[in-house]
Amino acid sequence: MDRQRQFAADASHELRTPLAALRLCVEEARLHPDDVDLPDLLGRLTDGLRRLENIVDDLLVLAALEVDLEGRSEEVNVTSLVETVAARCAESCDVRLDLEPAVTVAGAPWQITRLLVNLLDNARRHAQRRLGVNLRRDGDHAELAVADDGQGVRQADRDRVFQPFARVDAARGRDRGDAGLGLAVARDIASAHRGTLHVEDSADGGARFVLRLPLVS
Repeated sequence: MDRQRQFAADASHELRTPLAALRLCVEEARLHPDDVDLPDLLGRLTDGLRRLENIVDDLLVLAALEVDLEGRSEEVNVTSLVETVAARCAESCDVRLDLEPAVTVAGAPWQITRLLVNLLDNARRHAQRRLGVNLRRDGDHAELAVADDGQGVRQADRDRVFQPFARVDAARGRDRGDAGLGLAVARDIASAHRGTLHVEDSADGGARFVLRLPLVS
């Protein structure tokens, strides 16, 4: 009960932040309509709404993970999903893919899609110039690695970054649009699918998030 109360309080705080920013934008425009730069205003409103949408989506995913996946799993082509998700990031970042074809796991497609979205969004936020995505078969598991060339994650923070609303150092903090739920959701989805997710150093000096999920037997 204490954990639920704390989570509710943290979630409420995270929702209030983008709401306050949206209200400020609207009130400034209402008070000074002649000074409004409409494209800039619409851009800020869109960014705020997108952040709210991401927080709500992640909260819904966390709630849905309480539901047993038994009987709801189907074959999911991870290769195809990665290509689709990576295409969205390619507009703002140099994304390099190295994917084995038709790597297939069993699970809930919408949850695995959300896991991939969160991993690539996290890498895109922290990448300096590029990010790399590698997918291969490793024994009876699919192994997906998402690496960026940013500041990396300190050894002391490598468990904390997966905690809901975790606060880490400024280099990988939430000042760049991260609500602190994405990686927590990603690890919970991995666990729900009998997989693992951890972070290590990337070859470019940034962070490398490694996901392992059982292959379809």
